[in-house]
Parts: sequence; structure tokens; C-alpha cells
Amino acid sequence: MVPRTDSVEKNPQATGLLIPHHGIARSTGEHPRAAYLAFCRNVDLNGAFMTVADTRPKTALTTDAEIPVVVADRRRVAAGVVQLRLAPAGGALPPWNPGAHIDLLLPDGLVRQYSLCGEPDETEWTIMVLREQHGRGGSAYVHDELRAGQQLVARGPRNHFALEQAPRYRFIAGGIGITPILSMLRAVETSGADWSLAYCGRTREGLAQVDELTSRYGARVQLHIDAEQGMPGLEALMSSPQPGELLYACGPSGMLDAIERLRAGWPKGSVHFERFTPIEQEAAGNTEFEVELAASGKVLTIPADRPIIDVVREAGVQVLSSCQEGTCGTCETYVLSGEIDHRDSVLSEEERDEGEVMMICVSRARCPRLVLDI
Repeated sequence: MVPRTDSVEKNPQATGLLIPHHGIARSTGEHPRAAYLAFCRNVDLNGAFMTVADTRPKTALTTDAEIPVVVADRRRVAAGVVQLRLAPAGGALPPWNPGAHIDLLLPDGLVRQYSLCGEPDETEWTIMVLREQHGRGGSAYVHDELRAGQQLVARGPRNHFALEQAPRYRFIAGGIGITPILSMLRAVETSGADWSLAYCGRTREGLAQVDELTSRYGARVQLHIDAEQGMPGLEALMSSPQPGELLYACGPSGMLDAIERLRAGWPKGSVHFERFTPIEQEAAGNTEFEVELAASGKVLTIPADRPIIDVVREAGVQVLSSCQEGTCGTCETYVLSGEIDHRDSVLSEEERDEGEVMMICVSRARCPRLVLDI
């Protein structure tokens, strides 16, 4: 998280790195994540933030604002990549910070998450959508049917890939993984921090905004094109971390798996990455356990072959979720006691070690009973 320094608090535009919930956390003494969840629960349908009386969440995030938006512009920006500019259909859009994403509720019933890649101070949201050949239909709808002028519903924004303040940054983006990093580049450039970007892809034609990035930032953007140079050497890209340097990466699963293996050469907490696809999990060893709902005292049995969220919903508690695979963070729930078996692709190593929250769509228990703040 961004340090809550007085200089940044007094001048939020000084670095572009301030996260709104920090101010709330500071005024109440609560943990920033607790403040953020409470903050999100108090957003009206037009994105206007209401007063938060108590920032400690008493229940999981069970509701979320549905924001009407209209497709103001739709254009192809790379091979297989469409850019959408979403304008508010009523009221103003909620604020966001680099690394944030939104849920897009598509007319075919699908809900998909897309990183915001415009400027946080813009009055519209910008996202990019890659056509997925083996996807579940969301990208095909955007590419084949969605047109300018069409109205949609969005939720969010949320941010599990927040940009922390540092003297220097190293960014690694693979293909469509450039999307959450674009706004980060603008923020760190404004802050005056030192940075570099390794932008990787199979072909130059498939890299969104490649010409804009190279012309605007020059040698700080290094292209690694498989068709021209072969696969990038991640060992070299991650070598020799400098004091205070942070690394942010987003891209295909194979690239992020390699980065996760190589992170041992970096100080703990200095490597951050965001996955667009879930980590493969082995379900063969799943066991039955219990979940206690703190609000009611009700104890539920979670079978070995079912996720927590399904059983909780059957008990009459409506917990908001979206991806059902541990990649979006929508179902994030506070854990009051018990040891968590984290299986999501959202939480950092440090957040997992803290053991305060879990994604109940995929994660399980390493103990007989978990007590959830629901």
C-alpha cells in the first residue's frame, strides 16, 4: 500500500499514487483494507461516496454499486485487441488509482473483469479487451457484437494491484498484461521516480500502444518480440534489484509462474503481479471442514467437493462474487479465526501470511473450522 505520508495526504496530485481508502483508514485508525471494504459498501448507484460511520466491516462485501455506462468509443488498437471508452450514463464515475479494474456485466449474462488503462482523473473509463480463442464468450461478445452507443452496467472499481510509492520501479508486461501497467507508468513518470518497462509479446502487431510507449518514453521501454528476438530471458529481466526498487508484472500464466519462481532474488514484498487466469489447483486432496458465520453463529459444513461460497449462499447469505475462480477479488471476506488454505490469484504473499482475508470462491481451510466475518 502507498505510505500515508503527510506530503502525499496534503497534495494527492503530487505523485498520482494516493489510494482513496488511506484517508479513511487514517481518520479511523482501521486497517486500510477494512476501510476500503467498508468504503465500497457505501457507494450509491451514481458512484457518489456516502459517509462511513464505522470502517470495520461487520459482514463480507455483499453488495456493490451497479453503474450504468455507455460505450462512447470502440476501436481496434492491436491485433485481436479492442479498446472501449466508457462514459457515465448518469452521474459521475467513481475515482480509481493505477492498477484498478472493473467488472463489466455483459448482456449475454457474463461478468468479466477488465483493468482500467486510461488516466485516473479522466471523466471516462478506458479498457482493452483481448479476443480469447478459448475463452467463455465475454471477449467474443465485445469483439463481435458490442458497438458504440450501447449501454452496459459496470461494478467497481477494485484494486488488488495497487501501486506503492518507491524511488524506482521495474515493470514487466506480457501482451494484454500491459493494461494495468499503463496508468502506473504515467503515475511514476509524474512522480519523478526512476523506472523501466520490458514489454513482451509474440509479435509487434499484437502489442497495444507499442508505438505510443516507445515514442513517448524512449529507451526506458524495451521491447521483447518473440518473432524477432525469441523468448525473453526473465532471469536477465529480473536480475540485480536495486535498493528500494519494486517490480510489477502482468501477463500470461507461464510468464508469471516464472517470475514467481525467480522472486527469491528480490526482497520480500518487492515483487507484485496480477493474474488474469487462475492458478491451477489440485482438488484430489480436498477435505471436509466447517465454517462458522459470526453474525448468526450458524455453523456450516463445507464438503470436499464444494466451495465455501456456494454453501454460504444456500444458508441464505448473499455474498457478491464474479469470477468464481479466485482472480477478481470480489468475494474477499474477513476471517476472524482459523488457518486459511489460500488458492486465489489475488492476494500477495504478505497478505496471505497475515491471514486476515480470503476469497471464498476457491480458498479453503487448513483447520477443522474457520470463523468468517459474515
